[in-house]
Amino acid sequence: MGSRVRVLSVTHVRPSETSNPLTDNDDHAIKVSLFDTMFLPYQPMQRLFFYEGDDLPPVPALLGTLQSSLAATLAIFTPLAGNLAVSKSGDVVIDCSPGAVSQGFRFVEAEYAGSTDDMRRLASDAEHDAEAYAQLVPTVVVSALPVPALAVQVTRPADTDDGGGTGAVVVGVSMCHGVGDGQALWEFIRAWAAAARDGSPALPGFLPPVFDRAVINRHPKAEAMSRTFLRIFAPALPTVNAFPKPDTTLQGRRTYLLSASQIRSLKQRISPQSNGNLADGERAPPAAVAKPPTTYAAVASLVWTSGVRAKNALSRTDDDAYLLFAADCRARLRPPMPAAFFGNCVKLCYARATVGELRDGGAGARRVGGAGGGPFVQIGSSNRFAAYEIDFGWGKPSRVELAAVFVREFVAVVGAADGAVQVSVVLDRGRMDGFEANFLSQLDGLE
Repeated sequence: MGSRVRVLSVTHVRPSETSNPLTDNDDHAIKVSLFDTMFLPYQPMQRLFFYEGDDLPPVPALLGTLQSSLAATLAIFTPLAGNLAVSKSGDVVIDCSPGAVSQGFRFVEAEYAGSTDDMRRLASDAEHDAEAYAQLVPTVVVSALPVPALAVQVTRPADTDDGGGTGAVVVGVSMCHGVGDGQALWEFIRAWAAAARDGSPALPGFLPPVFDRAVINRHPKAEAMSRTFLRIFAPALPTVNAFPKPDTTLQGRRTYLLSASQIRSLKQRISPQSNGNLADGERAPPAAVAKPPTTYAAVASLVWTSGVRAKNALSRTDDDAYLLFAADCRARLRPPMPAAFFGNCVKLCYARATVGELRDGGAGARRVGGAGGGPFVQIGSSNRFAAYEIDFGWGKPSRVELAAVFVREFVAVVGAADGAVQVSVVLDRGRMDGFEANFLSQLDGLE
């Protein structure tokens, strides 16, 4: 399929202040950590925010607000104005030097080859248009350093009047994964939205980002492990052996919304205190240690069991099934990292269970956090990320979605309005219908 998005202009956004909050060294460079190095070959994190309504501001005003608020936010999140690069000493660093930061990052204004109604349908259709989604974010190539830390694209429909308002707009964000993880990305976007909406990214309750990686880098094996990962992912710097982009034509993509009441019922159903949910021969944990599953564990279990039931290859009850997910390590390190740490600080974890155990669903929740051999499906993001609170001053988004994924099969979980959780699922097309049937059947009767 040809391009449905036409670039109208490309400008560069720079921090609104000349002062640089990074004082670690004279070069204003942040040496990447072990966790950062692990994500060098990953494609950038890309998120789409769809907005619609008759009260959206005129395009010039909308673009001006987004650009000026970005500049103000970059004065605090300075590394995002820089590049992931190779230093003179051969280290991989985030280059925040005045020369790099003064260049700023790309801000793309684009037009979608369709009407306002066409763009609104992109956000509301049950089956995602993955090829269109991929064109609504700016490209960030990660196969060779330097790589820009950030890029933003704002796309409007073709029937928009340049001098008037627009009925729909999409804000697309691409962030290099070697610079930071999902929590870092969402904290930046929240601050940017606050600056656009209320005039300052540093509103009450805001925690200034912390870039110091000393706690991670002082681990006795950190340097050696970083070098090992670099030999694997980038043996010939500045070239990086980037993971290839999955073929979107082979993927099915759909989104499901779990209400707060459905989640409460789901957690009650799979609670470890419910003997009726235990597999044969499995004992309930002692009351003193039995805990109800978290929202994340409950949703992950639902996704996992739905996938296993839909996968005919795993037909024997004693076959192993695996789940891969990321665990935030900020509070788990000793000493702990600040909650506002901006960088990568996640560990990839495996959960393992037999197919027979996953037939109930409670076992899946109890296994999340365990260890195993290889993943069945990968779950990313978190219900803690309040995606639908991103208000730039013209209301909350009608839809928030992944623009692209790192792997062929992926599930993204984010928080939605009123305590709901959104589950965006990417699977091989041939497996999507089976997954959906099993997923919806497990929700049957949950209120």
